[in-house]
Amino acid sequence: MEKKLKQIMYRSYLLVFSLFIFSILLIGKLIHLQFSQGEKYRELASNRTLKNDILQPSMGNIYADDGSIMATSVARYEIRWDAAVPSKTIYQSNKNDLAKGLATIIDGDEDFILRNLDKAVSNQSRYLLIAKGLSYSEQKRIKKLPIFRLSSNKGGVIIEQKIFREHPLGKIAERTIGYEIQDKEGKFIRVGLEGAFGQYLKGEEGRRLKQKIAGGQWKPINDNNEKEPTEGFDIHTTINVNIQDIAHTALLEQLEKFEADHGCVVIIETSTGKVKAIANLGRTEVGTYYEKLNYALGEAHEPGSTFKLVSMIAALEDKIIDENTPIKTGNGELTFYGKYKVRDSKKGGYGTIPAGKVFEVSSNTGIVKIIHDNYKNNPKKFVNRLYNMGINKPLGLPIRGEGKPKIPYPNDSDWDGLDLPWMAYGYGVAMTPLQTLTFYNAIANNGEMVKPRFIEKIGVIGESPQQIFGKEILNPSICSQSTIEKVKNMMFNVVDKEWGTAHKIKDKDFTIAGKTGTCQVDYNRTGKEVQYISSFVGYFPAKQPEYSCIVVIHRPNKLLGYYGSTVAAPVFKKIAKKIYTATPKKVHVDLDQLKSLSPEITENNSENKHNHF
Repeated sequence: MEKKLKQIMYRSYLLVFSLFIFSILLIGKLIHLQFSQGEKYRELASNRTLKNDILQPSMGNIYADDGSIMATSVARYEIRWDAAVPSKTIYQSNKNDLAKGLATIIDGDEDFILRNLDKAVSNQSRYLLIAKGLSYSEQKRIKKLPIFRLSSNKGGVIIEQKIFREHPLGKIAERTIGYEIQDKEGKFIRVGLEGAFGQYLKGEEGRRLKQKIAGGQWKPINDNNEKEPTEGFDIHTTINVNIQDIAHTALLEQLEKFEADHGCVVIIETSTGKVKAIANLGRTEVGTYYEKLNYALGEAHEPGSTFKLVSMIAALEDKIIDENTPIKTGNGELTFYGKYKVRDSKKGGYGTIPAGKVFEVSSNTGIVKIIHDNYKNNPKKFVNRLYNMGINKPLGLPIRGEGKPKIPYPNDSDWDGLDLPWMAYGYGVAMTPLQTLTFYNAIANNGEMVKPRFIEKIGVIGESPQQIFGKEILNPSICSQSTIEKVKNMMFNVVDKEWGTAHKIKDKDFTIAGKTGTCQVDYNRTGKEVQYISSFVGYFPAKQPEYSCIVVIHRPNKLLGYYGSTVAAPVFKKIAKKIYTATPKKVHVDLDQLKSLSPEITENNSENKHNHF
């Protein structure tokens, strides 16, 4: 018996000793955690119940040239309520007025709202939805209501803000305005002006401390810790709303009429390079059109006959021809290497015609003979002339995705004997519509090639601009003034003369100068039906150009028409006429002459002799 008692006591002592040692170790561990790793675990605990929520700033606005808003950030608010926060006294004395005020603002039923408030208080709801999609003024009114006017710690109101991007003018210039979004992988997709100038538009983020509550929801706490976000800078563009609308409507009508795949229109101010309109429309599967891509800026393609201007300038500058040099176009067909043919659109050809008329009737054989016959032994001379004009270089636009021009060079590994004659009439080369327009605009601008410009300034209205964008010259003179005058006359004749390819768009009220283009697509793909790109590029008025414009329409229904003169040129005329008739005309008034007619005009007006009204 005594032996058993000793065993029991031994086991008890052992147990107590073990518990003592365990307690020592536990206390030691707790002390270790408290002093060496306490901060780490306190932070982890805090992170599970507290977090800094990022407050997104409102992006800056994008304005048209007249101050019309093309893109803006609109804040929408969601109101929730922590029913466990207000005291019973505060709630009971103010609930009726609160329900009445809410009913007025959110257009709800007062009794229904009151029942929901009572139910939330009874259930101690921590995140009751009051209203969502509210404007700034509506949320301000709600914050002034009984209970809600108290701080979040006393009244329990929870206000969440979300920023939405809106375009008040609808789909106008949508791809040019653009956007900046982040994909699932965290990569940014930047399109148009918003993508290019996002660092200015974004503004600065704010922050707000939030606490985790029942149901896994988060609510703001301690209003004093909030850092309000800072709005971004505004962008003032060169886009004219009226001209943009004219271009968009005219392009859409023609795309629908000819059931085309896609197309674009760009209009720039001749002397400054300001882009006044840029429309890009692509066809959907159901036959409607929207701005799918920025074709004008990003789609480099074979220009076809509009490239003949480049070839003609090179030939005139090198003095291998003048505008009156007779060119034998023969029967309208040339053959290279026994099988590769160049044909004129007119069956039987044009016979022998002056070089200027080769351009005006858009003779493929004529321009090919000019270039091939005179440069075949030295193709570098021809291509160097093109390079000196600068058409082999991108424009260097701020908007991402500019297509790269392609002008083959004789040193290239894939250069062959067909490159030179093919280049002469716009095949085997590639330019975007905006690059082509920039070149034509240089002719309208007496040789000065100006970089297209989309932005006037960046800044906040009423403050000094953050950045101002002025005129930028890419090439002060692409060729001699003598050549400029000769090709100007040719482009005028394209529209003015009966034989010109765009004579059908001649207008009695104003003049147009330009060039048609009809380019085959998929001509080298076996088994693929040939399609066409129809284009017209030029400027107006012809004698004193104010605007340059290009129209490009891809893959029209061939049964309805495909020539540039039929598909693209009428769009140009419609746009030009509407702009011309809508623009106030300057009338010079000589007050000296008026004084002889009206004695009422006194000497006091002499200082205004040369005013324009």
